[in-house]
Amino acid sequence: MDKEYLIHKSPIKALLIFSTPMIIGNLFQQFYTIIDSVVVGRFVSENALAAVGASYSLTNVFISIAIGGGIGASVITSRYFGGKKYRQMKQSVYTALLSFLILSILLGILGVLFGKQIMILLNTPSNILTIATEYLKIYFLGLPFLFMYNVLSAMFNAIGRSHIPLYLLIFSSLLNVILDVYLVCSIHLGVAGVAWATLMAQGISAIISFLLFLKEFASYPSKDYNYFDKKELKNMSTIALPSILQQSTVSIGMLLVQSVVNTFGAQMLAGFSAAMRIESICIVPMAAMGNAISTYTAQNIGAKKYKRVKEGYHTAIKIVALFAVFICIILESFYIPIISLFLGSEGTQLAIKTGTSYLKFMGWFFILIGLKMVTDGLLRGAGDMKPFTIANLVNLTIRVVLAITMAPTFGIAMVWYAVPIGWLVNFIISFLEYRTQRWKEISYTYIETSPIHDFEDKK
Repeated sequence: MDKEYLIHKSPIKALLIFSTPMIIGNLFQQFYTIIDSVVVGRFVSENALAAVGASYSLTNVFISIAIGGGIGASVITSRYFGGKKYRQMKQSVYTALLSFLILSILLGILGVLFGKQIMILLNTPSNILTIATEYLKIYFLGLPFLFMYNVLSAMFNAIGRSHIPLYLLIFSSLLNVILDVYLVCSIHLGVAGVAWATLMAQGISAIISFLLFLKEFASYPSKDYNYFDKKELKNMSTIALPSILQQSTVSIGMLLVQSVVNTFGAQMLAGFSAAMRIESICIVPMAAMGNAISTYTAQNIGAKKYKRVKEGYHTAIKIVALFAVFICIILESFYIPIISLFLGSEGTQLAIKTGTSYLKFMGWFFILIGLKMVTDGLLRGAGDMKPFTIANLVNLTIRVVLAITMAPTFGIAMVWYAVPIGWLVNFIISFLEYRTQRWKEISYTYIETSPIHDFEDKK
């Protein structure tokens, strides 16, 4: 396959070729988190499902940091790749890997030490606090593997190799499912078995990913590059930090909102947790298209093909609209059997009612997050980070404030009523910035002043 197909092929072909492996791979990733929930919900207890669900909002923040950091750093890599500056490309990638490895170790230590205190602050029901804390401690031990795998995946995507993360995700997902069933159903480790299965599957995948990465980079001609460069760290931080914020907005919002949901008790929490697992699947194609348009934008800006950026944006909008229609039909038709998959015949009526109510409402609004993700992706790929950051902060604020102020009075449904409002406002802010064309000026200024043009690669 042409290594520069994001620059040369028609926008719809380029985006579909690039995003399809990401969608399939992320679905497999979500698949094994769902298996985690199904296994503990059916073979341990409803309280165990609630415990994993209570932990999920916190662990998802760290996943978002890893994904957002990788995507942000990969924008710089994509530009170097688009400009055929392989020396700078390698230098930026190794700088990102080393930086995020150190960060993940520090975050893992903090998570192990203070995980229980955080869960208490989130009003986690006392009857599931011990189980949730046990799950978290094991999870945080594997945080460096999680970060390395996600950063490496983003770097493969940046150079158009999205099929490599796909194969690794399929392998990791299947391995995780096998380990889940063995550790929980055969050895009876309970929630701890689910956590150990995730750690082992991610660890093996991260090591394999790094070895494949070294082999892939050997094919690009360059020499005399550094494994860490302060200028490259500064350049990628200007994009990676807002990107982390964008990816974390939903997770941080749900972490704060989790404290509200927790006050309604373990049964509602179990239903809410099941519904959130389904939502995470529905968001996959939207997030993948947003990440695809980000890399597409960055590569075409690196090649100075601005017209293709707009063409790609309009194409991506049409694609997410089709996904939104499909998701709506599925959720509105099968919300009861979908929730029952997690809770089974043993699930309480309150848990089932909570989960189905969430899905019935949210099914109509996934077009909004599709529009938001694609527009945010273009701005991120262009390096237009200020309005991008503001839009996501506003989104976060709306969701948290409405849930915290309205849910205690009007019920738990206010938690999900706030979600599409936040998505809509975020999209409007980002779209207005897109219409001003400032993103084009910012990207042009960046290219002309960036080290990408300071020197030529040594062949």
